[in-house]
Amino acid sequence: MPGYHGAIDAFSILLSLARALLRSRQQLLLENMALRQQVAVLRRGVKRPKLNDQDRIFWITMLRLLDTWREALHIVQPDTIIRWHRKLIAMKWTYETKRVGRPGLMKAIKALIVRMATDNSNWGYCRIQGELKGIGHTVAPTTIANVLKENGIKPAPDRPSSWRTFLKAHWGQIAATDFFSAEVWTPRGLTTFYVLFIIDLKTRRAHLAGITTNPDEAFMAQIARNLTDAFDGFLTGHRILILDRDGKFTPGFKRTLKDAGTASILTPRQAPNCNAYAERFVLSIKSECLNRMMIFGEVGLRRAVTGFIEHDHVERPHQGLGNEVIDGQTSVGHGDVKCTERLGGILKHYHRAA
Repeated sequence: MPGYHGAIDAFSILLSLARALLRSRQQLLLENMALRQQVAVLRRGVKRPKLNDQDRIFWITMLRLLDTWREALHIVQPDTIIRWHRKLIAMKWTYETKRVGRPGLMKAIKALIVRMATDNSNWGYCRIQGELKGIGHTVAPTTIANVLKENGIKPAPDRPSSWRTFLKAHWGQIAATDFFSAEVWTPRGLTTFYVLFIIDLKTRRAHLAGITTNPDEAFMAQIARNLTDAFDGFLTGHRILILDRDGKFTPGFKRTLKDAGTASILTPRQAPNCNAYAERFVLSIKSECLNRMMIFGEVGLRRAVTGFIEHDHVERPHQGLGNEVIDGQTSVGHGDVKCTERLGGILKHYHRAA
């Protein structure tokens, strides 16, 4: 029946045409979705749009559904989409595996190794290993060597002694000195005065060595003689005096100290922490006293400095001494709270009446 076969052929042609139109409509819809998504990304207002995980999944889906995806995409390169696709495949087949081998060393043990090597410059790997074993940690010498190498610490023969270890070894025989300046009103206007002080590192007692506008050779020589006097010199019994490389500390000053048995130890250049106790005293006297006053004449400056030193010794608690005062412990009474003032109320101390 030719008529029947002709109808079937016509129906097939119409069906194919309908399918083609439907596919074309689907392609247009997919392209429209892709374009809308690109516009949404570009509307974020950045020069280089940042894509999130949802964007990446969308483009990968378009890659599978859209026949003309190369022409429809503009803000993403085709190679980029393919790279994302491969990354997702790799993530699918990536499984979490347990680490094989010796577990990593705890951070606390590493810090302990560094602490032992820093505090004890002559301790080698085996010596540190023995100390660790005594506190319950079994560590190989090679591991200790690797930890020290990671932290830039040299082996024992080449490892310098720390400044803190040096101070502790000679604690009762070390003093430190430094200058600080103060602007004082005189008949000539504002004049810079230089204040030289000495501080005992063990007791934290400070001593006013001298005040001058011109710390020359003669002034420093006299100061050295006063400090090393056999009867009442502040440095009597001190074998070491820490000072910086300031030119005010003249060769004659250092020579007089050396003749009296006190060696001068110079701090490294630009290393104020190596003279931390003296630096802290300067900070305290300036912030708590001198910077809060208008000082007139050398007499006024000397009164302010000596007043603060006395307050520092008998009234001011020191954190480095367990919040105790230098000259003995403060007595706790049972009466009302009283306030003792110095320098017109600049320095105050509170205590209970007996």
